[in-house]
Amino acid sequence: MSNRKLNRRQAWRAEKIQQERNARALKKERNLSRQHQSGELSSEQHGLIICRYSKHFEVQALEGADEGQIHRCVCRTNLGSIVAGDNVIWRAGPDQTGVIESKLARNSLLERPDNFGRLKAVAANIDQMLIVISPSPSPQPNLIDRYLVAAELMNIRPILVLNKADLLDQYNEELIAELLELYQQLGYATVHVISSRHQTPLLNQLPELINEHTSIVVGQSGVGKSSLINTLLPDAKLAVGDLSMATGEGTHTTTQAKLFHLPTGGKLIDSPGIRDFSLWHIDIEQLQHGFIEIAQQLGRCRFRDCKHEQEPGCAIQAAVDSGDIDEVRFDSYERIKAAILDQQARGLST
Repeated sequence: MSNRKLNRRQAWRAEKIQQERNARALKKERNLSRQHQSGELSSEQHGLIICRYSKHFEVQALEGADEGQIHRCVCRTNLGSIVAGDNVIWRAGPDQTGVIESKLARNSLLERPDNFGRLKAVAANIDQMLIVISPSPSPQPNLIDRYLVAAELMNIRPILVLNKADLLDQYNEELIAELLELYQQLGYATVHVISSRHQTPLLNQLPELINEHTSIVVGQSGVGKSSLINTLLPDAKLAVGDLSMATGEGTHTTTQAKLFHLPTGGKLIDSPGIRDFSLWHIDIEQLQHGFIEIAQQLGRCRFRDCKHEQEPGCAIQAAVDSGDIDEVRFDSYERIKAAILDQQARGLST
């Protein structure tokens, strides 16, 4: 995405907006300093980010007299992105408010590019990814593969969750069975879930798989992520939406990533539904490692600089020809690779 050239009026407007933001930030810092000096803020303590709303954050106190309570906080400037799952140092203020002082080191971070070519942090410190699919809207294998690549590069466990299994019929059952079998053969865990809309229970595997883990729930809009969380946590009461009558695609009901505690000790982070999950911010070598069956063949080609296209002695092409690498998966890899090269050629590189 090339940078758009601004005319004089647009440039003046952009500069004015930035000046106003700087003035608000300075005012906030002065107010925080005043509160600190006057003793309105508590001593520093550990907290957990539950959700972010624009410039405000829900912080759960992890210690002290307010342990377990949620405070609506602002943060000091220059702390970088702060998202659900982040561990922070903060100070409590009056009336369930507070100030985030610093952000602790992360074990993992899920990011995705936004529509403006910038990397956007989604959630932090996760160790599992629940990739939710459903018979309707129809699964998108290439989108599933992009999530799997992200999980592999983060070194977290992905689990494919088939939601709304009661919608399987003679038209989609075989297709979805083949899709899940492909991922099962690669060693990925899969779970079938009966539709939560009918209040039928989850199969026993899912609660066992998410106990004591911090899992992010991802997937395209309309697959029932919020309904799934409502089934696991009835008190969450997340809004759910129907498929669009015009497009047949899902409608967005979750707009911010939000963390929920499970009774068993684990955590779930609900993420906004999307129709695309780009990977332009990674390079081709990372992409190859994100496809586990391709990663197994790396280093076996005749030529060290093999591009795995038409070169003689290419181990990856040979694996495709022999069936060790599924053609559908390799086609998905090629499509993602082409998209990365195309978008990075247009300046979308980190």
